[in-house]
Amino acid sequence: MTIVPTPAENALGALPDATLPDVPEPGAVTVIIPTFNESANVAELLRQITESVPARLPCEVVFVDDSTDDTPQRVQEAARTCPFPVTVIHREHPEGGLGGAVVEGLKAATSEWIVVMDADLQHPPSLVPELVATGEERGADLVVASRYTKGGSRAGLAGGYRIAVSRGATYLTKSLFPRALRGISDPMSGFFAIRRGVVTADALKPLGYKILLELAVRCRPGAVAEVPFVFQDRYAGESKSTAKEGLRFLRHLVELRTASPLARMVAFGLIGVTGFVPNLAALYALTQAGMHYLPAELLANQLGVAWNFLLIEILLFRDRRRHRHWADRTARFALLANADLVLRLPLIALLVGVWGISVLPATAIALLTTFVLRFAATEALIYLPRTRRKSRRGTTSATPATPVTAAASAVPATAARRKT
Repeated sequence: MTIVPTPAENALGALPDATLPDVPEPGAVTVIIPTFNESANVAELLRQITESVPARLPCEVVFVDDSTDDTPQRVQEAARTCPFPVTVIHREHPEGGLGGAVVEGLKAATSEWIVVMDADLQHPPSLVPELVATGEERGADLVVASRYTKGGSRAGLAGGYRIAVSRGATYLTKSLFPRALRGISDPMSGFFAIRRGVVTADALKPLGYKILLELAVRCRPGAVAEVPFVFQDRYAGESKSTAKEGLRFLRHLVELRTASPLARMVAFGLIGVTGFVPNLAALYALTQAGMHYLPAELLANQLGVAWNFLLIEILLFRDRRRHRHWADRTARFALLANADLVLRLPLIALLVGVWGISVLPATAIALLTTFVLRFAATEALIYLPRTRRKSRRGTTSATPATPVTAAASAVPATAARRKT
């Protein structure tokens, strides 16, 4: 990562005063703007930010760019006339999508307040001072620009399909996280202000573009306020919302909802239940083809195991797969899943023959016991990081890690420094 100093005289954002809400001090703000091929929008965006932010509000703008076009160059050109520091962080490997880009910006932010907004001008820059002012006046940690509070509008959403998807995603999200999202009418908003002190960047694990949801659930900011806004039409370019992003959003919901051990165990059990479908379908097909039911049971069980492993890999432990090779994970999961069958029958025999429990309760106890054991073993033996071990010389060593290369480069896009 290469960083070139930005002009010191611009650190306070020497902007002309504007007729905008009073911003109590302190109120310095870092505006984080994730970009992906937004070259046609960035000049107008910086112009509007320059016109909107008053001189008394110290300001810096950080673009985190995943583009394959000339967006970084367009930012640098437009920033020459900006009286505040503008930085471009270009990521060669855009991990975490738009949400990951915002996390990179959070790590680089230096101000008390952080405003996150899109680059396509569907989020009006004129609201940046109001978001900060509202947070200061109400003592809030998070201020959300909402389309669904009084005075807001989703007018810029193109077509009934996108409106329906947005509304459906909002209802689903609020129903899954009623406590974390209390007071937030628009958890799908990508336009908000948050105090830097409540953000723990290392705790964030974004997947896709709904970073507000990630921040609200994992960082749990205290007081929340909202400011209505009208979602504008895109200034230029094409929307990045796709069916693939929708699937990533659903996976993100599952990961957030299963963050606690109890929630993961429940999800593990539900995934196990779905495994009965391919298991029974395979058993029916094999026996109908003339195979004896015992080997058919064995083969069909393997299909159910494979189904469960696939869902667990995708939905439950996606962020822990790097700790072991896929072949190692597969072999361990298959061994544990089949050991469940071997353990269950002797346990039932013990409960019935020694403790005198009837068959049905004994079976239920055995199923519950082996399920809990299998979940604990799956998490501990497959998906937890490998423990560190001591070498012969007494020093601590870990399993060799994959070499890490620079994921981003930062290039300030401001005018040249003036000598003083």
